[in-house]
Amino acid sequence: MNAVTETQLSYETLCAFLYAEASALDDRRFDEWIQFYHPDCPFWMPAWDDYDTLTEDPANEMSLIYYPNRGGIEDRVFRIKTDRSSATSLPEPRTGHNITNVEILSREGTRTHLRFNWMTHNYRYGVTDTYWGTSFYTVDVASGAPLITSKKVILKNDRIHHVIDVYHI
Repeated sequence: MNAVTETQLSYETLCAFLYAEASALDDRRFDEWIQFYHPDCPFWMPAWDDYDTLTEDPANEMSLIYYPNRGGIEDRVFRIKTDRSSATSLPEPRTGHNITNVEILSREGTRTHLRFNWMTHNYRYGVTDTYWGTSFYTVDVASGAPLITSKKVILKNDRIHHVIDVYHI
């Protein structure tokens, strides 16, 4: 990630940032992937409730993934890298992330609020699974480099037959 001198990133730079994050996951460069996140960044994937609406409070309702800050992401990566994750036992899964429909929702000083659609193909044990959804990010350049300061992932096909992990989304 390069240093940024502007207070707002161009659309092309924001897209390149999103693609670089996805590439780090696909290439299993997890230590590099963590660096895309601000230390205080919440990472949240709410669950769908019985009425087909998303949960709204990660502290009191079910979530598929919830880390209140980057420490949770770092712990997840530690478990992946040390085979302490049931989702990543050998053989390691192979993923391919595709990002589309990137929209700038708003800008506030050095922060940009984004929405985009994504699809991930996951190959393991001779089977290819597909996940898709919509993500909402806040990207801030106040530190001189773009960092994700908030991440909310909506998994649209949440009826899955195995454990889902951060690299699936």
